[in-house]
Amino acid sequence: MINTAIFASGEGTNAENIIKHFNNDSRIKIKLVITNKGDAGVVVRAEKYKKNVQIISREALNNYTAKIIEFLQGEKIDLIILAGFLLKLPEAFVKAFPNKIVNIHPALLPKYGGKGMYGMNVHNAVIENKETESGITIHFVNEEYDKGEIILQQKCVVDANETPETLAQKIHDLEYAYYPKAIEKLIKTII
Repeated sequence: MINTAIFASGEGTNAENIIKHFNNDSRIKIKLVITNKGDAGVVVRAEKYKKNVQIISREALNNYTAKIIEFLQGEKIDLIILAGFLLKLPEAFVKAFPNKIVNIHPALLPKYGGKGMYGMNVHNAVIENKETESGITIHFVNEEYDKGEIILQQKCVVDANETPETLAQKIHDLEYAYYPKAIEKLIKTII
């Protein structure tokens, strides 16, 4: 069985979608949900499914990286899924879990990636640049923002009258449909 931790900072809709998708799957266990905000919506969503929630501040992540790595290794975490986790993981953390940390990005990388490019910032930039398509990228995490090996990309059309809000909904729909599929693909390579 693959022990998994989901890291999320916000509402947790992607985290909940993944938890629900794998709830009765004997190959994978969502063992932990980790957030950097005690009042994040993901806390309530995770508790609804009786998931162990850990709150790790930015300071703790950066100052106690070795202890957090040790904790996750003690929990026998095989896979870390970032689902809207907005903190950059320290280099030592990434190196401790090579090709075991997966992220989802709301654009077609390498476009619109990097520091500060998340959520509505991405959608605004896509529309301002008059792109005709956008989408999602699911990728492994390495030491650089949004530069890890791509696992899966899915596209959507950006209509002429698109707003950041309507584009965000299209992207969320792609995330809900394809993030679990990308994780399924990874499970097959891990088992």
